[in-house]
Amino acid sequence: MAVTIRDVAKAAGVSASTVSRALSMPDVVEAATLERVTKVAEHLGYRPNRAARGLITGRTGNFGLILPDLANPFFPSVVKGIQLAAHRADYQVFVVDTDEDARAELGLVRNLAKQVDGIVLCSPRMKPAELREAASLVPVVLVNRREGSIPAVAVDNADGMRQIVRYLAGLGHRRIGYVAGPRSSWSNRARLKALQAECRGDGPELVALGNFDPSFDGGTAAAEGVLISGVTAVIGYNDLVALGVIGGLRERGVAVPADLSVVGIDNIAMSSMADPALTTLDLPKDVAGRAAVELLVQLLAETPPSRPIRELPTELVVRKSTAPRPRRTPNREHRRRRGDRDEPGPELRHAETDHRRRPDRLG
Repeated sequence: MAVTIRDVAKAAGVSASTVSRALSMPDVVEAATLERVTKVAEHLGYRPNRAARGLITGRTGNFGLILPDLANPFFPSVVKGIQLAAHRADYQVFVVDTDEDARAELGLVRNLAKQVDGIVLCSPRMKPAELREAASLVPVVLVNRREGSIPAVAVDNADGMRQIVRYLAGLGHRRIGYVAGPRSSWSNRARLKALQAECRGDGPELVALGNFDPSFDGGTAAAEGVLISGVTAVIGYNDLVALGVIGGLRERGVAVPADLSVVGIDNIAMSSMADPALTTLDLPKDVAGRAAVELLVQLLAETPPSRPIRELPTELVVRKSTAPRPRRTPNREHRRRRGDRDEPGPELRHAETDHRRRPDRLG
């Protein structure tokens, strides 16, 4: 016969309600009692009945995870971290992909709210008011986004952009481009702001190029603007964009890193397999997923998290897509190879003028 919660309670010398709390809300049970109950439950082979537990606790035993694009290699690592931590906390995870449609996010939260105990919103594109409404419907934790007092896990964008700019400046680059991602992306805005701050004063000149789709094709589409801008190094919104830029430059006869250096952000698996291997900013993706679940479990235990906003460190990984600044700007060298005049054409002059007046409108 199946072992029941009463069997565990009798063997552990506690009440059935204590066993229930120990297995569903361990934070509210004394450490010694929790250890005794869990050891007895494991020894007897007890497996909790989810339906019965739901009737007692009012909980579903499910978490929701809403993200913008599961095909983006950044997100599977986050998902793995979330699933691992959720499994350890005895929760199942419902994963929903919005296909980069910001308008769908709040509706999905409304639909999931009654089916889950809490939701992780990964890189949400919602407006601040919509995020606040979502958090009023169900316990919510944000990943890769910050908004007011809503619990969140984010990376230290300021330090990450500082690492990239100082590394490129150390290679002699004085004019650096940034291929921006979606306008609705909080990460994009945070990165651009951090880059602008680091490039102020005596720092390199920053040329903002964008906004582009956060994909390989988006990077390919940005390559012509990168070339026209006259930068000697460019930072992609993410690794996919950076790899697309490299592909687009290659099609135009521009060699990376001999003619132009390229840096990505994320450190997805394929960044080390590319040719050349991509220099990139490593983000602790699985750690972010685990931290999000930890915050969500604390919220459900009705104990305010000691650190509701967690900022994770980043690390620059230097590979083969970056090199010292070339003697000629890539645009002029490209023109020379084609036999054109070694003088900026009207497109480049326009780009330089537009950069000074409206740095966010290039591309």
